[in-house]
Amino acid sequence: MPDLTIVIPAYKEAAKIDRDVEAADEFLRQRRIDGEIIVVDDGSSDGTAAAARALQARYPNLRVVSYARNRGKGHALAQGIALARGRHVMFADAGLCVPYDVASIGLMMLELGMCDIAHGSRRMRGSVLRAQPLYRRVGSVVYSWVVHFLMGVPWYVSDTQCGFKIYRHDLAKELYGELVTDGFMFDIEIILRALARKSRILEFPVLWSNDADTRYDPIWGTVRNFKELVGIRWTLMTEKRDAAPLEQTRAALREPVDVT
Repeated sequence: MPDLTIVIPAYKEAAKIDRDVEAADEFLRQRRIDGEIIVVDDGSSDGTAAAARALQARYPNLRVVSYARNRGKGHALAQGIALARGRHVMFADAGLCVPYDVASIGLMMLELGMCDIAHGSRRMRGSVLRAQPLYRRVGSVVYSWVVHFLMGVPWYVSDTQCGFKIYRHDLAKELYGELVTDGFMFDIEIILRALARKSRILEFPVLWSNDADTRYDPIWGTVRNFKELVGIRWTLMTEKRDAAPLEQTRAALREPVDVT
């Protein structure tokens, strides 16, 4: 069993995926970590999967997952984490918004038994943020109010959306095996499911820079996010009174994937 699996969800990242894989592999080599890298192409139309597979000759620890239809970041991560073999499972957003070296802090927290999930946080003291657009700063304030007051996420989880998180292997499999949120709000569902299990979540500071080449639409993306939050509330409420295994529901929604 490898020590660490790094899952990179990617959508229309053909021009940049080589840098993500190179950075992940360099981190594993420099830290002497026995690890694997899984790139999940979320139904891209620009040849992201082909670009990633072209790297496998150079990186034998790289696996690539792809499927035909764009489903969303949550779905992509569920696909990748289902294949993860590492003792710890980490996901990192494409675009290198956070340097991989920062992951050493979260891994140490897990190794010392301080937590079950280590979250990178842009809001912690010691974090450094660079070049964040105004609409993101305003949206972040509104979003923070919604997730803490309306969704019930505790305040000690200061940054739910930072795309840099590390889990214990067994917990990652359980949480993402139950995930029903395909889009960007999957983090909220995972956090609430983890807290329901009494799992311990701790944050660590990150160095974060905005990726200007984002796939997020601030208008339609916001509408979809709020719809997903409503869906999460409904799902978690109905699960409490529905004895049917949720995995059966998710299995029915899955589509064929190509794994190499």
